[in-house]
Amino acid sequence: MTEPQTLLTIGDFARAAGLTAKALRLYDDLGLLPPAEVDPHSGYRRYAPSQLEGARLVATLRLLGMPLARIQRLVDLRPAAAAREVEAYWAQVEADTATRRHIVTTLVHQLRNEARTMTTSTHTLHAAYGASHRQGRRDLQQDAFIATPELFAVADGFGDRDDIAPAALAAFAVGGLTGAVSEIAQGVGAALPDQPSSGTTLTAVALDGATARITHIGDARVWLVRDGELQQVTHDHTVVAGLLEAGQLTVDEARSHPHRNLLNRALTPGVVADESVVDLRRDDRLVLTTDGVHSFVDDLAPLLTMAAAPQAVADAVAVAVGEAGEPDNHTVVVVDLGFIT
Repeated sequence: MTEPQTLLTIGDFARAAGLTAKALRLYDDLGLLPPAEVDPHSGYRRYAPSQLEGARLVATLRLLGMPLARIQRLVDLRPAAAAREVEAYWAQVEADTATRRHIVTTLVHQLRNEARTMTTSTHTLHAAYGASHRQGRRDLQQDAFIATPELFAVADGFGDRDDIAPAALAAFAVGGLTGAVSEIAQGVGAALPDQPSSGTTLTAVALDGATARITHIGDARVWLVRDGELQQVTHDHTVVAGLLEAGQLTVDEARSHPHRNLLNRALTPGVVADESVVDLRRDDRLVLTTDGVHSFVDDLAPLLTMAAAPQAVADAVAVAVGEAGEPDNHTVVVVDLGFIT
């Protein structure tokens, strides 16, 4: 006789599945992942350990961007039929992407032909800045940063080395993105034949007159504080962030997804960086954070918009990350801007 399974609370089941209780309630409401038992008095949900595999399958399919309605049909199929359904879905995704690529090429050509020549500002920019750079609970410090009057940059290394991020930033400071890529390819890449998963992100802000020129690869972030309002300037180069922006994942699913830190861009030969220009105003504030900050402090706005000196703001952010348990390396650079005409 088979022993009955010990049911898990929704909280324990969520942690084991790498999801959140809120996501599980959504999947229950849709009939996608109903609990094994619902308390008739409290309505509290409990799940069987045997349901973990199904929960992880749903999370993986959502990572592919598959709509919930299609997942609902797929989970009831036998494995061979489910595999065919996944292949059919992905074939359609690739066909749709090819069509959009043609539209993008046409649109970019059109916009470039219509672009106006930008005027050069005669303002001289003054930057006051502060930074916090901590190891957290990691064995290695793989974050790195640069803070000079003209260049502010952060890098977040991954893998088994702690010298990749600082090497990339040093090369970027001298030779820009080309120099950083060359350093990774020749210096680090050649030394890592058995560590192909090692690498780094890179996010930099170069001040030029009254503009900030941003180079961004990975999941660090640049924030702009203007008139007391916080705006995220960069977009995270992660699979989950892309699906969130496309409306294919909810905010709660993205926050709790077991693969939420899976990068789809890092500093490698052939990488295409996001490059943008922000026109600056007097009293603007720019902030750079690595994911060890914004992944663990849910609401940075009250901290980044506080009326305080840059170092005080950076220190307050570090305290908030510490209170969140600081499980990762974390770096924040705060830059307050003024102009001398």
